[in-house]
Amino acid sequence: MEPNLLGLALQTGVVSLPRGLLATGDQGPRLDCSRMRRGRLEQRLTGQRGGWKSRSMPEVPVNGVRLYYEEHGQGDPILCIHGTSSSAMVWRPAAIDELATLGRVICYDRRGCTRSERPAPYETSVAQHAEDAMGLLQALDAVPAVLIGRSYGGETAVELALRHPRTVRALVLLEAALLTLDKEAMVWAGELRAAVEAAAARDVSSVAETFLRRVLSDEQWESFRDPVRQMFVDNSPAILAEFRGPWLEATEADLARIQVPTLLVAGEASPPAFRRVTERMAASIPDSRTVLVGGGHFIDPGEPDVLKFVDEILGQRARLPPLPKEW
Repeated sequence: MEPNLLGLALQTGVVSLPRGLLATGDQGPRLDCSRMRRGRLEQRLTGQRGGWKSRSMPEVPVNGVRLYYEEHGQGDPILCIHGTSSSAMVWRPAAIDELATLGRVICYDRRGCTRSERPAPYETSVAQHAEDAMGLLQALDAVPAVLIGRSYGGETAVELALRHPRTVRALVLLEAALLTLDKEAMVWAGELRAAVEAAAARDVSSVAETFLRRVLSDEQWESFRDPVRQMFVDNSPAILAEFRGPWLEATEADLARIQVPTLLVAGEASPPAFRRVTERMAASIPDSRTVLVGGGHFIDPGEPDVLKFVDEILGQRARLPPLPKEW
């Protein structure tokens, strides 16, 4: 039998590799090629190396579907819930690294998106995603958690806080798309929905571009690298299902029941509908504060105000340096 050259090289110190890339077998250490392939995919999507710092990147069955998730860091749980069209791959890696110095960061792909299972036929709702988030947190023994939700993910976080308040330690709402709170916002949402349906009638794969050009901007869409754009395009059926499914219809009275600390973050260049909704949420949620940051709707969870808020909640670090904006 040939000697295990990799094992010999590791033992003698000739080579060294991150532990996450090694697996063991009857013949000693070997490279975990599936993990290497996953790391290369994430590098293509984000433009940065990632994956080796993660404790794990598995799937877990929740409410009849397989959900892909990742964990970064240790300590009290922080759940990141992405918006419509996205996945956990779109969170800026440096922001996740910063959050991971504060606690145990859990990022996942919501049902129907990218690496999580998409049932066929696929119909969904904000309530269903909230129950998925609840199931994921329970499966990972991660209750209560700080929830960071962007756009539709913010709706999901609010719904979870209303349905299962003991699950939530604090909320960070990055322009939660609670558009039903405001009549003018719903006029804009109706126009957006009509554009998405028209795109679907022409070609379902065009839904993502139509949606993101209107919500983010033409410039933002053009700035995405091809693999990232393709990820959005592949999620077009999920975008359509989320538009067609019931949205969150919480009232001001409902929001007044939220008793956990809440940070509302709005983008200076976002469509005005999101600012209107953020202001209404701020007036209704008792223990809330609002900050305005540069850029559009694609708000970064690594914003200094977000990190400082999470730090206050979890109490693990007193000072945080400002972060460069890489996206």
